[in-house]
Formats: sequence, C-alpha cells, structure tokens
Amino acid sequence: MINTLQISSQEQQRTALLSACQILLAGGIIALPTDTVYGIAASARNAAAIDRLFKVKEREISKSIAVLLGDVSQATIIAKNFSHKAEILAEKFWPGGLTIIVSKKTDLPPNISSNDKIGLRIPDHPFVRELIRKTGPLATTSANLSGQPAAKTVEEFRSILGDQLDLIIDGGTVTGGIASTVVDCTVDPVKILREGTISSEKIFAC
Repeated sequence: MINTLQISSQEQQRTALLSACQILLAGGIIALPTDTVYGIAASARNAAAIDRLFKVKEREISKSIAVLLGDVSQATIIAKNFSHKAEILAEKFWPGGLTIIVSKKTDLPPNISSNDKIGLRIPDHPFVRELIRKTGPLATTSANLSGQPAAKTVEEFRSILGDQLDLIIDGGTVTGGIASTVVDCTVDPVKILREGTISSEKIFAC
C-alpha cells in the first residue's frame, strides 16, 4: 500500500516535509492537499516526473500543467516575463485561488506546456508553501482522472491513483473544493480562461 502521511500535528508535518522533499527531489510524484482541491505534484524541472503526471491522470499531452510556487520570488524561476498586471493580481490574490498565465522560460521541460505559456499559482496552504520553498516550484494538477471531479479528500482518489504515486500527504478534507480562476496575463486586456473561486468581477475590478 502506498505510504500515506498525516499533517495534523507539527511533528507529523516535519516528517511529511522531509519525506516529500526527498521523493520530489529524486524525481518522484506525490499527492498533496491545497486550498482548492487535492493535487498530484512533481518537480517543475523534471521532465520524466512530469511525464508520469500525464500518465497517472490519463491526461492529453496537449494540455499544460500549472506550476505551484512557494512565494512570489519563485516566479522568476518559471516566468520569462511577469508583467505589471500579473504583479497587481498576484499582490491582491496570492496566496489563493488564482492561476496567472505568463510566458514561460525556454529552459523548462518541454512537456510541462505545449506552448510558450504556463500557469502559476501560490496556494493558500502553509504546509504546501513551505514544501515548495524547499523543493522549488512544483508542476501540479488535480488528483483525479482527466474529466472526472476533483478530489476534496484522499479517499476520493486513493483507490484510483494511489498505486501510481510515491507518497500521499493527507491533510484531511480540503475546504475550498472549487478550482482556481485562470487569468491570461500575456494578453492585453487580460483574459479569464476559467472562472473559479475568484469571480471575474473581482479580477476586473482589481
């Protein structure tokens, strides 16, 4: 059975951080809670690990995978250009349910995105942010098969994906349950590609 670690106490969090870091930096993939839904994650710099994400989800390779950051400073690792409008939205809604589409750097693994753009987000989840500050940005996609509902608990995906993962971080029930809003900041005016937890009214008001 796949190793599952709880993070309901500080001691458990320390153990989970150490294990998750070792696995991710070695090229493994893990499931973890975020502020919106459960996700499966791999190092954004590891092409083989990203390829595993696509296979686990049965996801079309033409669909890009978003990248989670630990803090705003990590955006420069992934983004070729982080525009002024992107900065405004990040300051207002990060950490939180906003994915900002930016132009990606050319040295990223080609399978992370089928074009020259990539989505960035900082989750409103302290454990996940601390993990990413240690590992570097993580390519992350929802913990479900493509086209199926996103998972809010480990039980909702364990039987389907568990055997293909190297570790599951169990943070209990995710309270958000709604996917992030996706805004393309490579165009002017910015374009909402998916309305999620943050309304379009709030985006354009900002």
